[in-house]
Amino acid sequence: MCGIIGWLVNSDNFSPDEKLFTKMRDTMIHRGPDGGANWFSKNRRVALGHRRLSIIDVSSTANMPMCNEDGTIWITFNGEIYNHAEIRPILEAKGHKFKTDHSDTEVMIHAFEEWGIDCVHKFRGMFAFAIWNDKKKELFLVRDRIGIKPLYYYLDGNNLIFASEIKAILASNIVSRSMHPEAFYHYLSFLTTPGTQTLFNNIHKLAPGSYALFKENKLQVKKYWDVLDFAKPLKITSEDEISEMLLAELKTAVRYRKVSDVPVGVFLSGGIDSSTNTALFSEGEAKPVKTFAIGYDQDYGTYKNELYYAQMMADFVKADHHELKLNINDLINFLPKLIFHQDEPIADPVCIPVYYVSKLARDNKVIVCQVGEGSDELFCGYPSWKKFFNIQRAGNIPGTYLFKKIASSYLEYKNCQQTVHYEWLRRNMLHQPIFWGGAEAFFETEKRELLSDEMNKKFGDLTSYEAIRPIYENFKNKAQEPSILNWMTYLDLNLRLPELLLMRVDKMSMATSIETRVPFLDHKFVELAFAIPEKIKFKNHQLKYILKKAVRNTIPQEIIDRKKQGFGVPIYEWFFDKLGDFTYKKIMAFTKRTNYFNPQYIEILLKQKDGVKLWYLLNFVLWHEKWIENKK
Repeated sequence: MCGIIGWLVNSDNFSPDEKLFTKMRDTMIHRGPDGGANWFSKNRRVALGHRRLSIIDVSSTANMPMCNEDGTIWITFNGEIYNHAEIRPILEAKGHKFKTDHSDTEVMIHAFEEWGIDCVHKFRGMFAFAIWNDKKKELFLVRDRIGIKPLYYYLDGNNLIFASEIKAILASNIVSRSMHPEAFYHYLSFLTTPGTQTLFNNIHKLAPGSYALFKENKLQVKKYWDVLDFAKPLKITSEDEISEMLLAELKTAVRYRKVSDVPVGVFLSGGIDSSTNTALFSEGEAKPVKTFAIGYDQDYGTYKNELYYAQMMADFVKADHHELKLNINDLINFLPKLIFHQDEPIADPVCIPVYYVSKLARDNKVIVCQVGEGSDELFCGYPSWKKFFNIQRAGNIPGTYLFKKIASSYLEYKNCQQTVHYEWLRRNMLHQPIFWGGAEAFFETEKRELLSDEMNKKFGDLTSYEAIRPIYENFKNKAQEPSILNWMTYLDLNLRLPELLLMRVDKMSMATSIETRVPFLDHKFVELAFAIPEKIKFKNHQLKYILKKAVRNTIPQEIIDRKKQGFGVPIYEWFFDKLGDFTYKKIMAFTKRTNYFNPQYIEILLKQKDGVKLWYLLNFVLWHEKWIENKK
């Protein structure tokens, strides 16, 4: 796990300054505290940089940027290729010579020499990497299938700059710090910026499962993986066989993610996913697995500690267990670091416990941890999904158009346009899917109330369905089983997971120099899970039905059968404490000095003490202060 950076220049009068380039690279020193290096081409028009967190082959011969034997192929790489040991002998049989003992990076170089960009299909892992071919004068940027690792870039007439973090690109001093208006509008819906947008004008994300070819100052992006193309219908329909296949594939995914030359542990919340990770990781281990859990100083009305269940699972596998309890001061003290490490707001308060559990692991000398992200999206683990499923199914019933029209008019008449019911009706009337993702902040009508008259005029008829539309069209055209549940999974695989959940894990763990690995998002496991028919995956409307069946003999029954509780933060209660005063002052001062928000609506939210929505706005305000206004 590392930080990568590169700068390509198309000009005879300018080349990247090495001192400046090193400064850019070292804004990400937290991603790679074990070393840093640069490589410049002979004409000084190409610069590649790397910060290293040593995980596999910790020797200096595995340092990056790394090249092939004749120095014509160069790579800078962030991530892990878990099956590198299987690919290496194939390449050696084809005549490739290796200088390292077991570097996965060197396997990637020779795989590229042998198969070109199609080598990406050989890799099982998480990755964001850049490969420069000096003979052909072309650069490939590649992001892993699911989007576990981030990759950002800036492109103008003379420069291409890419990096693992936006702050490294901004440090070049050639990118103007201005906000992308449409990205901001969508942020208010999704808690993050969707697709290839960021909140910065002219800074983009490479989409998951994509690569970009940069040649002759032109950038072409191509999608190389979509779950709809690779999830083949299962020939078997027996629940027992499917559950056995699931468990076997998950065991393989966990086994791959144990590959490391440094200590590995597990984040353990006490739910099904992290408990399963813990159990499968413990299999065959001579020493107790190290597990890490976060709780709070007390039980709150909106969030009860899960430490009891985490300890239960730790005892079940005889783990070396560690836990930490947070309070409101931990959140407030961390806010400046939060805004620095996020680069752009990821308005999920779970960022805070993710940071602290990562720090807990690092303080206990563990460098790699497995996490449970992805399972809820693949197997319908959220109670809210059951509600969406039923509402969408009802909305699909023929002959209900007149009823919906009358109901919509009634809600408008009663001035209920900001209710969830009105929003669902509005979408259904427009033949849009009701489900817009597992996390929504403000609905369309709410956003129009929240925004100032000037901002509303700027956005015109824009809605955040524009961010959903291409995903939905692709799903309708390609899905072999275009079911309600598959749509929900497919959307979150393309939006909420890569741009919100996985980014909160990546950025908060890397802030403490911890690598996180995601067994449930192994692409082979994802393809298998997506191929399971809805009637089996969601039998009798039971959340995680087939996954629970698969792990029934792997973890304690009490954990499997307990009520679902997500990993959360008691934001509501904390807004009645110090956080409320802090938020009130920050948001009101921002509203007075800028033209983004309607002051009257902000006052309503503040009086209501709507902690969750105020948290979304506070994240944006603090981001704007630091990265746009440059306030200290």
